[in-house]
Amino acid sequence: MKLGYTILYVESVAETIAFYEEAFGLVRGMVTEANEYGELQTGDTKLAFAANHFVKGLTNVPFEAAAPGKAAPPVELGLVTERVEADFERAVAAGAVVVKRPERKPWGQLVGYVRDNNGFLVEICSPIPA
Repeated sequence: MKLGYTILYVESVAETIAFYEEAFGLVRGMVTEANEYGELQTGDTKLAFAANHFVKGLTNVPFEAAAPGKAAPPVELGLVTERVEADFERAVAAGAVVVKRPERKPWGQLVGYVRDNNGFLVEICSPIPA
């Protein structure tokens, strides 16, 4: 097995896709005509979003919807870049909320954290040194 995609449940797929394009420079992939599901190109795996109302119709598993005013869901997205500081500032300029500015970790990686337009935690980091 291999990880093919991660799907985050959001209120608005269209707004989230647009936010990730502007804030993180990710490229739009497939988006359904009804904006109930959409993907971003992120390398070998896809980052996808599904509308809360759509997911509730697919499964009877209850979930707590993410929102900017709530505690962050217990998940973190890690976006790897060689330009951590510049990409961090780009995200903030696009409306991401600063959680922790980039700092060098003891293992050499540069890491910063923001929250996206849905309240999800996003790590903007350099590759882990060999």
